[in-house]
This record gives sequence, C-alpha cells and structure tokens, in this order.
Amino acid sequence: MSANHDVVIVGGGLVGASLAIALDRMGLDVGLVEATPGGALPAVFDQRNLSFAAATVNALTALGVMQRLTNPGGPIRRIHVSRAGDFGRVVMRAEDYGRDAFGQVVVARDFGEALEARLGELKQLTRYRPAKFVALGASTDGRREVVITGGAGEHRLQARLVVGADGTRSAVRQALGIDVTEHDYQQTLFVARVRPAKVPDGSAYERFTDTGPTALLPRGDRHYGVVHGVARDQADAVMALDDTAWLARLQHAVGWRAGRLLESGPRSAYPLIQVLAQKLVGERALLLGNAAQTIHPVGAQGFNLGLRDALTLAELIGDAAMDPGSDDVLQAYVQRRGPDREQTLAFSDGLARLTSNVSPLMRPLRSLGLVAAAQATPVQSFLVGGAMGFRGQVPELCRSEVR
Repeated sequence: MSANHDVVIVGGGLVGASLAIALDRMGLDVGLVEATPGGALPAVFDQRNLSFAAATVNALTALGVMQRLTNPGGPIRRIHVSRAGDFGRVVMRAEDYGRDAFGQVVVARDFGEALEARLGELKQLTRYRPAKFVALGASTDGRREVVITGGAGEHRLQARLVVGADGTRSAVRQALGIDVTEHDYQQTLFVARVRPAKVPDGSAYERFTDTGPTALLPRGDRHYGVVHGVARDQADAVMALDDTAWLARLQHAVGWRAGRLLESGPRSAYPLIQVLAQKLVGERALLLGNAAQTIHPVGAQGFNLGLRDALTLAELIGDAAMDPGSDDVLQAYVQRRGPDREQTLAFSDGLARLTSNVSPLMRPLRSLGLVAAAQATPVQSFLVGGAMGFRGQVPELCRSEVR
C-alpha cells in the first residue's frame, strides 16, 4: 500500500503529536506514524511530571491542547534554588516580573490524553498505528519514501518532508546516517508523586547535591511531583527502599521548606545520558525533540526545547507555503534553532556538571554564583527568561497568552 503526504512524522509522543496539531492549522496533509495502537497512549505518557514553561503554556493553549486537560495544571509562581553544603540561595517570584506564573506542572498522562483528544479533531491527519518505521527510501520528484510496517502489512509513504520525532534512540536518525555524541552523567533520576502535609502554594524547590538534583514541583492535585537524582551505583538500593525510607531520603534531600512529606506514589527510574545528534537535517528530512537532543532534566528544559523545535518548523513551513522539505526550509530551520538549542544545551549540561562537582574549590565559586543570582541583576533575568522559555528567536505561538 502507498500514500502521499505533505509531511510524515515518525513518532506520536509529546513533540510529534504537537507538531501534527500545529501543521493541521495550515491545512497540510500529514501522516503520523505511531508505535502504539488506537486506544492506548505511548509509554512516555506515564505519571512523570512535566514542567511547562510559560512559552509552552502559551503555545499549547493556542493549539487547543491545554483546554482539554481533565485535571488542571499546577502553576509555578515561585522558584527556590539551593545547593547542599553551599552558602546562598536563589528565590525567583513571578510577580516580580509582572507574571502570574513562570509556567505550569502537568502530569504526563493527563497531557497525553489532552493531545489524543485534540488529535481526534484533526481533519487532515492520517494516523498509522500501530506501525513501525522500517526505512527511508530515495528522493524522487520532490518526495522521499518512508517504509513502515504494521497490522495491515507494509506501507510505502511518500512525503515532501520526513520528520524524525521518535525519541532518544531514533530509528529515523540512524536511517539518515547521523551520528550522535553521548555523555553519561552516571546518575539515575527517580520520579514520583508525593503528598505533603501542607498543600503546595505554587512554590517549586530545586536542591542540588553531589549526586544530582532533587526537585519538588507543585502539581494541580494537591501533591508535589518529585524528581530525585542519585549516583548510578546507588540506584538499585534506592529503588529497593520501602516507602518510609524513601520519604525519609527525600525529606533529608529537600529539607523542610515544603513541610513534611507524608506519602509517595510508585517510583520510576531513568538513567541520565545526554545524546546529541551531530546534524539536524538530511535529504528532505529533519530531527526534532529527543531525536535531536536528549538533555539532562535540570531546569526542566527538554520538552520545552522540543516543542520550540516543532513550532519553529511549523512556522517556517507556513512561510514557505510551497515545499516543506526544500533545502531553504531545512537550512532556515538549522539557523533558527541554533541559538536556542546551543544556549539551552550549555545551560543544562553546564549546570548539571557544576552543581555535582565535589571539588572543595568549587564551593566558594558556586556560593558566589548563588549570591549574584539572588539579586535583581541581569543574571537572574537571564535565568527567568530561560525558565519561561523565552530564549532565542521564539516561535510566534509562544509569545503571548491566549485568554
């Protein structure tokens, strides 16, 4: 079987689905290749907590996704940052910058259900599911062949542009022959939901230690989403802790600023490995989201960066009007995404390495940095701009709130 599309997106996760919604607004014929069958959500839509920057909230509201959340997100109105053993702290308040919130915390499953509801309303979208990407064929007459297989057998799709949004171990990236650079932080990240004695008041806490960050993110369901980094060689022992010992470990890590932690939901664990594609584009093809860059979660930049990838691409395709896979569009994408991508990667990787460096010489330098960032200085303004997603050439949909 064969079919022609303007754009074929491989990967129906957070970024791929968001791109499909953005492209539908332009009347483009889009094919979405998804590994999960109808009626099921991809594994990424679990109980982990997604921290949406203000720019992301703006865009997802404009795309009609935030309105379909069955459970409200938790606004982040205050960010408290500190490091164990270092002097100083940083407290940033949204009201000081004329904002109600820096962003929102949304449960991944809730977001997946909202995306699914919105995808079901699209008129120009063809969903191939369950389906597996097999190969890329040659480009002929301005289209590139995409070979997929699924329950109905093999499909050979023709697309003017192929988008690889299929995650960290991207098969599209491998088919394009694009190499990656990897860095293993030797850390494992635990994610869970915890119930505190005090209802969250919109404050998010990030506490750095020698073995990784611990964050409490205010959810909309009177719980915190917890993110807890540990050294890789401690991961099995931490997973084996009973709930009482697990909560005691978290309490020790974050202190008592958020009050007593009473109860925890199930824990999930993820190794922290940075994976960066050495190129973003190939012939009538490009990478975005985790297929382009999987980064350390410190500062919660990953999905926010991937969404800006998708929205920038949609904007450029809309401007091109004719051929979404042309060299002009691909090169414009690389140039537009360059500054945001480079700054975000430098921020997340640099912060992860700096805050976990155990050298005694680093402590006074980090303390001075915390003191400087605590003041109303350009340093804090830079941090706030990055936290809200306003970095580089921001896509139009991210720039203003939708009422």
